[in-house]
Amino acid sequence: MTDVRTYDLFIGGEWVPATTEERDTIRNPATGEALASVAIASKDDVDRALQTAQEAFGTWSRLIATDRADCLYRLIDLIRRDEEKLARIITTENGKPIREAKVEVNFAIQLIRFAAENARRLEGNIIPGSRPGEKILIEKIPHGVVAGISAWNFPLALTARKLGPALAAGNTFVIKPHELTPLSTLALAELSVEAGFPKGVFNVVTGGGVTVGNQLVVNPITKLITMTGSTPAGRKIMAAASEGLKEVRLELVGKAPFIVMDDADIEAAANAAVAARFMNCGQVCTANERTYVHQAVYDRFLELLRRKIAEIKVGNPLDADTTMGPKISRAELEKVDEMVQHAVAQGAKVEIGGKALTGGIYDAGNFYAPTLLTNVTNEMDITQNEVFGPVLSLIKVEDFDEALMMANKSRYGLSAYMFTQDLKKVMRMSNELNFGEIYVNREGGEAAQGFHHGYGDSGIGGEDGQYGLEAYVDTKTIYLNY
Repeated sequence: MTDVRTYDLFIGGEWVPATTEERDTIRNPATGEALASVAIASKDDVDRALQTAQEAFGTWSRLIATDRADCLYRLIDLIRRDEEKLARIITTENGKPIREAKVEVNFAIQLIRFAAENARRLEGNIIPGSRPGEKILIEKIPHGVVAGISAWNFPLALTARKLGPALAAGNTFVIKPHELTPLSTLALAELSVEAGFPKGVFNVVTGGGVTVGNQLVVNPITKLITMTGSTPAGRKIMAAASEGLKEVRLELVGKAPFIVMDDADIEAAANAAVAARFMNCGQVCTANERTYVHQAVYDRFLELLRRKIAEIKVGNPLDADTTMGPKISRAELEKVDEMVQHAVAQGAKVEIGGKALTGGIYDAGNFYAPTLLTNVTNEMDITQNEVFGPVLSLIKVEDFDEALMMANKSRYGLSAYMFTQDLKKVMRMSNELNFGEIYVNREGGEAAQGFHHGYGDSGIGGEDGQYGLEAYVDTKTIYLNY
């Protein structure tokens, strides 16, 4: 039996009781076991956290960039020291296999490290003036208090993705982790104290989006909102933020096409297709959501998929040999199953899986069988709506033109994949495939120095790299006459 820890809110570098008595019980999606009891913040609690961040902003923003970076470097050292502990927290609250949780911890390190390394590369300009004795100075300055709203699929990395650049740029930060997976962020908050973060620079308010998330958005103290989550939630945040004309960065739903041409390395493509679909039980915004395969290699590719999917070991995510864990919740499991059954009713064929797993360990958790669907068409609901689960939909295409047409027939535009050895196809793809992030001849997994962003209903703005870091500063123009 796991010890159930009680968490308060993390405000001003300290654990602060919420003004409400309500609490969330955090459960392990693999076992149903209670892990922790977490405070639910009220509007007043959110306001207090933002006010605390505002009070800390003046001192923090005036530090030289390398001093802010040093705080982040100390945090990195502590994350690296506690890698095993943090990975176990991620696995128990999220359900991903421990091997994937360790990858997430390392990605969190890389995200913070990039921000720290580039803290003094937020450079302005000096432009010739329009009159004698004048220079125009354009400075990069922090926004002020940044509010983060995060998703449950990468609970540590998504916090790190927002925390690192926000603090490196001189802002202070208040985050609402998802109510299903707050423990990784709360563990990071504890490490920030050990790292010597000034009080109020990093704050965590837990609870749901209706109260906590909305108050973060509408409070006038908040200057920038950075959110990762669903498209409907993103629309609500954008609407609420518009009242205060606030800057918003939204990383939302993906529906990545995975294109395999007849000249592709079929073995490598099949490995990547399976990895990009079943990692984290398919709960990845960049996941392979629809697989388009050239008719000349379709049969061979299907046989490879059957074999590789059958080799997936679903089980206790803390076991080293487990390659896929549970869905995050029973509601998410039921949503995926409903989508599969609806696809079958529309004409799809279940080649493998297609149901929840039962018996033994599976009865206590939210396990869904790795699933392969064929006879799928581009018009089916399962092809147009994000599944966010372990279901690979296979679609045969006649040629590259049809693959491009079908891939682009989506309201989402986050990530895409393509396997081909033809440079002409690659160049056409770069011009015609309407997605913000494209993986060519490799599995997914964005780099900290890249830029993670989408088009359409996949959001606005972006994260990571120098372009992502620039989002955390504003500009000030000074006409200097001397």
